[in-house]
Amino acid sequence: MFEQICYHTPVEHIRTRMPDTATLYFSPKALRDEAERFQRGFGGLVTYAVKANAAPEVLENLVAAGLRAFDVASPEEAGQARAAAASAVLHYNNPVRSLAEVAAGKALQVRSWSVDDLGELAKLGAARQGEEVAVRFKLSISGAHYDFGEKFGAEPDAAVALLRAAEAKGYEAALSFHPGTQCQDAQAWAAYIRASAQIAQQAGVCLKRLNVGGGFASQRGCARQDLESVFALIERETAQAFGPDAPELVCEPGRAMVAESFSLAARVKAVRADGSLFLNDGIYGALAEWRDMSASTRVRFLGADGAERSGALTPRRAFGPTCDSLDVLPEPLACPADISEGDYVLFDGMGAYSLAIATRFNGYGPREVITVKRAAFGEN
Repeated sequence: MFEQICYHTPVEHIRTRMPDTATLYFSPKALRDEAERFQRGFGGLVTYAVKANAAPEVLENLVAAGLRAFDVASPEEAGQARAAAASAVLHYNNPVRSLAEVAAGKALQVRSWSVDDLGELAKLGAARQGEEVAVRFKLSISGAHYDFGEKFGAEPDAAVALLRAAEAKGYEAALSFHPGTQCQDAQAWAAYIRASAQIAQQAGVCLKRLNVGGGFASQRGCARQDLESVFALIERETAQAFGPDAPELVCEPGRAMVAESFSLAARVKAVRADGSLFLNDGIYGALAEWRDMSASTRVRFLGADGAERSGALTPRRAFGPTCDSLDVLPEPLACPADISEGDYVLFDGMGAYSLAIATRFNGYGPREVITVKRAAFGEN
């Protein structure tokens, strides 16, 4: 699926090959740069959330950049991480597991388990030496595109009981939270960290570690997040809330780690008389996440020869290629007036959840991933 020839940019490939199927472009350098940014700036263990993009080339490049710990949500993801690094440290942070999944995780030597319910803690059985349970809790706070608290996380009072129970079973005690997808407000982390200290104090438990989750924002229709400021706030709030007993920190970025290393090229199949476009990819393919979270400012338009279109912008409805009428981007694309059949629409920042949730409905969806030196416009 990954083509080994390395082009300088997606535009170079488009000019050379003129692909007629949806094509993803992957920049290993961009991925390694982001991995190094997290490892350099975050004051604790950086684990990659495999769910964002589990492509072997992604995992292998992260390992090459120095990552050795992975946030996994299933035995399959755990196996994928192990394939990339035999000594990978696995954190199984999906808090709901079947007994068979627990057994598979134990066989794969998972070292940390997230739980948010006493029943899930019971499924884990007896603790092995050095095995950790991170109790996941939730708060009613805003600041993210959407909140995971509807599905996961114990209320603070329940987290107190869970923390005590985990320690009583012999597990190393930790707390875990997630501020929500695309969290733009760093104060969400601050509120969770202060609550973590209160929960640990009420439980009478000295935390080994505190997992501050993912939620770090990628550039989707907004300014690039100042991650270094978020990292500094996390360290400062942890020191203030816990004092000399401050736990070790863990984070689990997915989207923010991998988003900028991929771009998507979709070809214009038709331009209708009403101005609407038909593309060869849509919400059943690499653009599936656009139903919930579009990024219409991260779009470029190229002629069939790869030359950038520069006409006056006009909003156009953009349909995907399948026979389902629901296959349409939720917001119009501001397209050059001279856009034509055979042109390309290049979407930047497409590394997260594009390959992961794309389908093959009606035989469409991204078929190739082309390695490039530079994926996104303006990337060094």
